[in-house]
Amino acid sequence: MTAALPFIAHGEAGDRPPIVFLHGFAGDGLGWANVQLALARRRRSLAFDLPGHGRALAWPEVGHAGLAAKAVTASLDALDLPRVHLVGHSMGGAVASLIALRAPERIASLTLVAPGGFGPEIAHRTLRAFAAARREAEIAPLLDQFFGFDRPPPRRMAAQIALARDEPGRCEALAVVADAILDGTRQKTVDRAALGDLPVPVKVIWGLQDRILPCRQADGLAGTIAVHRFEGVGHMPHLEAHQAVARLIGEQIAAA
Repeated sequence: MTAALPFIAHGEAGDRPPIVFLHGFAGDGLGWANVQLALARRRRSLAFDLPGHGRALAWPEVGHAGLAAKAVTASLDALDLPRVHLVGHSMGGAVASLIALRAPERIASLTLVAPGGFGPEIAHRTLRAFAAARREAEIAPLLDQFFGFDRPPPRRMAAQIALARDEPGRCEALAVVADAILDGTRQKTVDRAALGDLPVPVKVIWGLQDRILPCRQADGLAGTIAVHRFEGVGHMPHLEAHQAVARLIGEQIAAA
């Protein structure tokens, strides 16, 4: 791979490692826009679209988190970014974890938001149904499951997703990814214990009302990992409480 994955950039380029954002399953880099803007004065940032998502729908290989990790790493090479602050949500958290474990020298800090792969439990029926849904009337009730009980999805979000899914091949690509990250009714996991041995700051952020990946998957992590749990927040902390998430990422960068 010689070309970088499509991405959205914020802030001025400089000598310091930038922040790289990785979205979750069925999302895209645009989901990080508010967090990127909140951090724009601190550091340049890039929000990637993972293979099979967003503007990377036609990426040559689409599948599990390990494949996405290879694609992101190749893209960082293509962009001449030897070291970055890595932030990943949900599936993007699993991708970020794998990149950090495989090449820790490339990571300045690691922030994981409701990360995938921290335990076998996952709302597999919701994920498969969400991947297959095409019409706004189908998408809206499923989308509600990703947010806290008192935090509705952003207005027009379901309509925007439905519009994007008019593009041929989009739902089919999501179905391939879902099959790759799930093992029947369970999700495939990463080596949580090894994350505690990374020589960089590691932070985990989770919503206590997460109905996709239970927050208890953050229990029992190594003492070197900072864990932040938010009351009233579901699976989308970066959308439900973006200012607090941006502040925690900013503190992570400062610590590094």
